[in-house]
Amino acid sequence: MAAEPTPADLLPLLERIAAALERAAPPAVPKVDTGAADAFLWGPERRLIPVPRVNRVEIGILTGIDRARDTLVENTERFARGLPANNALLWGARGMGKSSLVKAAHAEINARRPEGSRPMKLVEIHREDIEALPELMSLLRNDPHRWLVFCDDLSFDADDTSYKSLKTALDGGIEGRPGNVLFYATSNRRHLLAREMVENERSTAINPGEAVEEKVSLSDRFGLWLGFHKCSQDEYLAMIRAYAERHSLTIEPDRLRAEALEWATTRGSRSGRTAFQFIQDLAGRLGQKLEGV
Repeated sequence: MAAEPTPADLLPLLERIAAALERAAPPAVPKVDTGAADAFLWGPERRLIPVPRVNRVEIGILTGIDRARDTLVENTERFARGLPANNALLWGARGMGKSSLVKAAHAEINARRPEGSRPMKLVEIHREDIEALPELMSLLRNDPHRWLVFCDDLSFDADDTSYKSLKTALDGGIEGRPGNVLFYATSNRRHLLAREMVENERSTAINPGEAVEEKVSLSDRFGLWLGFHKCSQDEYLAMIRAYAERHSLTIEPDRLRAEALEWATTRGSRSGRTAFQFIQDLAGRLGQKLEGV
C-alpha cells in the first residue's frame, strides 16, 4: 500500500499550480491618479492613460460655428457647475471643427473655473472601444471630478452591435448615468448609421418600423444635437484671417486672400480643416513657426 504523501511531497505540486494560475490571471490594472492630468485616453487595456498635452486650438479662433460654439460651451459650463446638462451629438460636414470644439470647450470651462475648484476632466474613447463605455462610466462614477467622455467620428455599420453598449451607457441601466459624467460624440451622420444600413433594415425586416426604430433611436439618447454645415467663402476667409492673426504670419492681406482661395479650389472644399492646412503650408513657406503646433 502506497504511503500517504507528506506536505513536503505536495509542496512542489502546489507551487506549480500557483505559478500556472498566476500566468493565467489577467495582469493587475495599475491605479491611475486622476489628478495627474486634465485629459486621458481610455486605452484598449481598459485603463486611463494620462495625456500631458492636448492637441487643440483656442476657442476664440473657431469661426463660422458661433451658434454651435455658444450652445456647447453653455451646456458644458452648466455641467461643470453641477447643474443639469445634456449629452451632445455634434454631426455634419467633415473638417468643420466638431472635435476641435469639444476640446476647446473643455479648456475654456477649466480656464473659467473658480480658484480652488476641481478641474473638469476629459477622456477620449475610441470608436473601436465603445463596447467598454459602460465599464468606463462605472469606473468614473465615484471619482470626485466631473468628466466629459468624448468619442470622435462615431458611427456604426451593418452587423455592428456595439451600438447597444452606447445605448446602455447613455441610459445608465438600472443605476442611471453617473451624475459626474457627460458624453459628447462627433459624427458625419446625424443618426450614427449609414443610410443604406437603415434602408436595408427597413426592406428585410418582418416589422420594418420596429427594426429601424431600434437603431435610429440611438441618436435620441443625445439631448443636444448640433449641426455643422459646409462654410461659405466669407466664413472660410474669416477662418484664414483668424489663424493668420493668431500666429502673427507676415503676409499682405490681398496675397493671403488669393492664396487661400486657390488652396481651397485645388482641394475642392472649404472647411476649418482646409483653412488650417493652408496656414500650416503658408507658415512653412514663410519660415515661421506656429505656436503650440
